[in-house]
Amino acid sequence: MASRSLRIGLLPGDGIGREAGRLVLETLSTTLPHLSFTFTTLPAGYTTFLQTGTALPQKTVQTLRQECSAALFGAVSSPTKKVAGYSSPIVALRKQLDLYANVRPVKTVSTAPTPIDLVIVRENTEDLYVKEERTYDAPDGQGKIAEAIKRISERASHRIATMAGDIALRRQAIRSSNNLGVSSIHSAPKITITHKSNVLSQTDGLFRETARSALSASPKTNRR
Repeated sequence: MASRSLRIGLLPGDGIGREAGRLVLETLSTTLPHLSFTFTTLPAGYTTFLQTGTALPQKTVQTLRQECSAALFGAVSSPTKKVAGYSSPIVALRKQLDLYANVRPVKTVSTAPTPIDLVIVRENTEDLYVKEERTYDAPDGQGKIAEAIKRISERASHRIATMAGDIALRRQAIRSSNNLGVSSIHSAPKITITHKSNVLSQTDGLFRETARSALSASPKTNRR
């Protein structure tokens, strides 16, 4: 069978990102022999900012949009203090490509005393990630005050919950067919909505209610 070819945009980043990226490339070639990869190295990160004045060049974004099937982003260095003109290239890339879901499977190895088998689905573009902050002098003269906007919308909440539901159902279908010999501690799809609506009744309250509404369209999922 002819191998499928994929073009991957490689953003090595800074520091350990370059070393980790090299190891990932080796792993891809070893574990996915039925696929062939072409890698296009693209600039992004703090070093790129120091060299060009921007941490995420538009040429990088344009190449990812038009020419690549996926992107592989290494770690980036970020200054611990505010640097004029610098902002996280990862957050910027999420916004420009609307990469709203952070999907992280977690499964323990067979020797673990307590088995875990789940997928964490996190909304990437809202909440504090809108990155709207300000620092000002306290009215009483007692130092400074820093504030950050926490923003939640029905649209973002609905689509992240929908994705979580779809993932849960797909995982259950795999378990039911067991064609891949996949074992699991679960017998039915279950989704846990993580929130703090008991304190943040408007923002997290909207997220909770919207997520429950979105998941109610999939009666096969057990939500809590």
